[in-house]
Order: sequence, then C-alpha cells, then structure tokens
Amino acid sequence: MTGPRILVVDDDPTVSDVVRRYFDKAGMSVQVAADGNTALEIAARWLPDLVVLDLMLPGMSGLEVCGALRESRDVPVIMLTALGEESERVLGLEQGADDYLTKPFSPRELVLRVQSILRRSAGPEVREVLTDGELAVDLAARHATRAGEVLSLTTREFELLAFFMRHPRQAYDRTQLLEQVWGWTFGDSATVTVHVRRLREKIERDPAAPERIVTVWGLGYRYEPAAS
Repeated sequence: MTGPRILVVDDDPTVSDVVRRYFDKAGMSVQVAADGNTALEIAARWLPDLVVLDLMLPGMSGLEVCGALRESRDVPVIMLTALGEESERVLGLEQGADDYLTKPFSPRELVLRVQSILRRSAGPEVREVLTDGELAVDLAARHATRAGEVLSLTTREFELLAFFMRHPRQAYDRTQLLEQVWGWTFGDSATVTVHVRRLREKIERDPAAPERIVTVWGLGYRYEPAAS
C-alpha cells in the first residue's frame, strides 16, 4: 500500500492491531514494533513519515526512543501515555514529541491528529520565506535558520514560529494558539507552554529574558520582531 508511512510502537498487540486497521482504512502504510530497539531499526530502514509512540515500553522507554529518533531525523512523533498526568505529558513534549494522546483514546481521533500533522508537515506549494533579523523560515522546505545556522525544530515548533512571524505584535492566548496553530478545538494548554519554552531556547539570545516571544501576563504570548 502506498500513502504516508506510519510506524506504531506499542507493546500491547490489541492497541497496535486496532490502530493499524484504522490507519489502513485511511490509506496509510503501517509498520508495528513492540519495543524501542525494533522501532529504531524499522525507522532507520523504512523512514516513516510519522511515529505513534507509547511512553511505557519494555526495556528502552518511549522517551528514550523519541530522543534517539530526534538525533537521526526530524520525524513527527505522537506520544501515547496511559498515565494521564501532566508531568508525563510535559516530559514527552520536552523530549521532542509533537503531540500526545492519553489512553484510552479514540482511534479515529488519532487518525485525525496524524492527518493534521502530515498536512502541515507537507508545507505550501508556493515558495515563501519569512525573515526577521537573523531568523529565516522557508515554509516550503520546512527549514529555519538563525544567523545562518540551521535550527533543529520539531514540526510543532516550526509551525509555531511561522505563525508568530506571520502575526507580529499580536497577542494570543493559549487556546487561540491551540486552535490556529495546532488546529485543535480542544486540548491541554500545557502543550503550548512547553512548545513556547522549547522554541525560546532555540531562537532567543537569552531564553530567560525573551525578546522575540514575550509573555503577555494574564493572556498568553506576543511576537516582537527584531528592531530595524
């Protein structure tokens, strides 16, 4: 089967089977791994377009697998967790996951989230490059640089930076960012908070005193372009 390549990493065969069938119906190619080492072997050989990754795996944890995937290539990752605690979700996002779902979850919702990420990852057909001072974001190539140095951004971080650069000096709360950047009508605002923090670490001269992505107290965030 042709179509987007999805790697599902979960040691529960029931979950893997159900998810595989839903992805098959959506026209996607699926490979399944039950542990981290197998997942990394498949990822290196098959080059999936997206990875659905369980946090709790035997041996190598989902967080370790996510970190190893990020070292080799920028593949979107959706983390699955049965824990349901904010601290665990935040850990996954900080490790580089683009999204997460808490078990038990709707397979249909998972498919929709995967489709949303893949659409955004494809980039626009028309070449458009956003520039602001030393920052440059090539939307078609999904490529961002700072002072000529390539920025290692996750899919969500890239989308967030592009959105901010397109809407300078406008304040947005976390719910608005979830809707306009993530495409969600519901979700945990902690997702936005973590991605903003990670993005600041990569584009700000001093992430502890941000000049670009500034906090609007009591609301959310605003992007301030470089002084001309």
